[in-house]
Amino acid sequence: MIEGSIVALVTPMTVDGEIDYASLDQLVEFHIEQKTDAIVAVGTTGESATLDENDHMAVVQAVVKQVNGRIPVIAGTGANSTTEAITLTQRAKEVGADACLLVTPYYNKPTQEGLFLHYQAIAEAVDIPQILYNVPGRTACDMLPETVARLSVIGNIVGVKEATGDLDRVLALRDLCGDDFALYSGDDASSCAFCLLGGQGVITVTGNVAPRLMHDMVVAAIAGDRATALAVDEKLTGLHTHLFVQANPIPVKWAVSEMALIKTGIRLPLTWLTSDCFAQLKEAMQQAEVI
Repeated sequence: MIEGSIVALVTPMTVDGEIDYASLDQLVEFHIEQKTDAIVAVGTTGESATLDENDHMAVVQAVVKQVNGRIPVIAGTGANSTTEAITLTQRAKEVGADACLLVTPYYNKPTQEGLFLHYQAIAEAVDIPQILYNVPGRTACDMLPETVARLSVIGNIVGVKEATGDLDRVLALRDLCGDDFALYSGDDASSCAFCLLGGQGVITVTGNVAPRLMHDMVVAAIAGDRATALAVDEKLTGLHTHLFVQANPIPVKWAVSEMALIKTGIRLPLTWLTSDCFAQLKEAMQQAEVI
């Protein structure tokens, strides 16, 4: 079971939107040095929605190669087409990903039975550990705990990223799915409480900017060290808030560029962070002691 602070890695780009592989390698080394426990390559934060299939898999493969087995690599392979999700998941397995993260189908609003059949089909088609991802604020589709529980008995569906921020769901999911099914927070602001309630970690945006603090907070929370976890999380509260002043990954790419780790590239329809947000985000970075 993968545990800890799992960074939803930004995809570095040049100013004209091309993937910057040299910076990608640098980012991987930065995260390994800073104790990030695993990497999600080309999730939402990695701009999966604007990368075509070849770019998508090239980034996953580059991350796998640079990591070289030192920490797990989870490929984002979700889609609102079941056949497309199967193709992406198969290709991720072929390039060496350790697991896949599959967001609920967006825009087309499947029923709970549709969600079950979607994930069942992917799991049966590709023999790789798969993590479900529920983020209704992005997808307009809420996968209920009862549906997750039905899927949890499928052998290679190993966990869920729950990004509603509803802590009651942690308890419901744990009760319905059992202790051997991994629960990951997808909401940085509530991730400390999520892990104190029995979660195995967080798939984090904040971890792009403050990876060591996120690692330390999650390790303490998983161990039940409430005082330490809360003390570390206090330093991160500004980032948890201000990294979402505009649509993710706009603010986080700006912050990582301020740390001189990536260039100022992002793909349309996303645009670079507007200057009225700079001061509050810099203040949050100072609070977390990253600048």
